[in-house]
Amino acid sequence: MAGSTFPKGGIHPEEHKELTEHLAIEQMPVPDQVVLPLSMHFGAPAKPVVKKKQEVQEGDVIATVEKALGATIHSSVSGTVKAIETRPHPTMVRCDAVIIDRDPSAAPRQYESDDWRKLTREQLLARVKDAGIVGLGGAGFPTHVKLSPPPSAKIDTLILNGAECEPYLTTDHRIMLELPEKVVEGTKILLKILGIKQAVIGIELNKPDAINVMSKVAQQSSGSDDLGVRVQGMQVKYPQGSEKQLIFSLTNRAVPGGGLPFDVGVIVQNISTTLAVFEAATMQKPLYEKVVTFSGRAIKRQANLQVKVGTVLSDVVNYLGGTEDLLKIVSGGPMMGFAMSTLDVPITKTTSGVLFLNSQETNVDPHGPCINCGWCIKACPMGLAPKEIGIYVEAGKGHLTEKFGVFDCFECGCCAYVCPAKRPMVQFARLAKIAIKKHG
Repeated sequence: MAGSTFPKGGIHPEEHKELTEHLAIEQMPVPDQVVLPLSMHFGAPAKPVVKKKQEVQEGDVIATVEKALGATIHSSVSGTVKAIETRPHPTMVRCDAVIIDRDPSAAPRQYESDDWRKLTREQLLARVKDAGIVGLGGAGFPTHVKLSPPPSAKIDTLILNGAECEPYLTTDHRIMLELPEKVVEGTKILLKILGIKQAVIGIELNKPDAINVMSKVAQQSSGSDDLGVRVQGMQVKYPQGSEKQLIFSLTNRAVPGGGLPFDVGVIVQNISTTLAVFEAATMQKPLYEKVVTFSGRAIKRQANLQVKVGTVLSDVVNYLGGTEDLLKIVSGGPMMGFAMSTLDVPITKTTSGVLFLNSQETNVDPHGPCINCGWCIKACPMGLAPKEIGIYVEAGKGHLTEKFGVFDCFECGCCAYVCPAKRPMVQFARLAKIAIKKHG
C-alpha cells in the first residue's frame, strides 16, 4: 500500500507518538471546579444565560450565540456558578469565562440512545447545533454551519480526517482503535445530513492498526444501508491532515486560492468531531467532554484522557504526577500549537493535546537573520515564499505581503521547522495578516 499524498512541499518531523499511541483512553476524575471560556469556537463569544450562585446540571446550556457565528456552551459538571469573570485562555491570553464549583454529591448524567435513522436531516442538524459541536481538529468552526453549505455547492464527497499528522498527538488514533463503530455510524449520520452517499476516511500509514480496524468496521457496515464508507491509507508526510492537502491526497481535487472545500464538492470533518456528532444524534448529548493527549517528556505520566471541558491544566498535571525539567507548555501539537505561560488555562472544546516539553525537545535560542537558503520555499505546501514575508515584517512592511500569498498560509510551521536560522516564520505570517487588515 503506497498511500496517497499531496504533491508540493511538506516535511517529516520526528513523530514522538510512541509516548502515547499504545495508551488506552482513560477517564480523568471530575475536577472540583471547571472554567468554561465563552470563546472556544470560531466566531463571536457566547453570552452567558446563567448568573452567579445559580445551580446548574451537567449538560445544561450556560451560554449561547444568538445572531452571530458561534456555538452553544454547556456545563460540564453539576454544581453552582461561582463567578463570571476573565480567566487565562490557551490562545487568546485572557477571556471571559463561567466558573462552576462542582457538587460532589451529584450523580453523572445518563443518556438514553434512540435510532437516528428515524430522524429527518433537519432534526439531525438541529441536534448537532443544540449540542454545541465545533471542529475538534483545532479551528473550532461550528459544525452545524459547516454541514449547511450554500445551495450552489454540489457536494458529493465527505472526507473524515484521520491523518493526525501533528507529532505527539494520538487522540484520533485511539478513538479509531477503541470506538470504530461509533465513528463509522457518525460518518453515516453526516452523510444523511449532507444528503450524499459516499465518505472516505483518510488515515496515515503510520497507523496500520487503525487502518485495519476502521476498514473492517466500514466493510461490515456497508451492507446495512446505501451509505458507503471506505478507508484510504495516505503517506506519512506533514501536513497531510490540512484540509487542502487532505482533499488533494484523497480526491485529486485542488481547492483554489481563497476557496473552501465545498468549492470542489467536498466537506471535511475530524474524527473526534464525528464521534461528537454520533453522541449528539443518538443520545442528544452536548459536547462538554473530549479525549485529549497529554504528552512530552517533562510530564511524569503521559496519557490519552477523557476530560471535562473546563478542566484546568493544573488539575491534569497533578493527576498525572507533576512535571520535571519543564521548559515549555504547548496547547496543541508542536507544529501549529500555542505556547502557554501558566497552568491556570482550561481545556477547551478545541484542545486536541497539551505538550510538556523538556530541554531536549524544544529550542528557545534566539533566531538569526534570513540567509536566503530557500529551504522554506521548498517546504511550503502552498508554494509560498515565507522568507519574503518575514523580511517584509521585520522591515515594518507587513502590510505589503499580500502579493506573496500570505492569506493562503494556514500556519502549518513547515517553514519554521526547516529554517536553519530558527526564524519564527509562523509568527511573521500572523503579524503580516494583522498588518494587512489594519491597513484595510
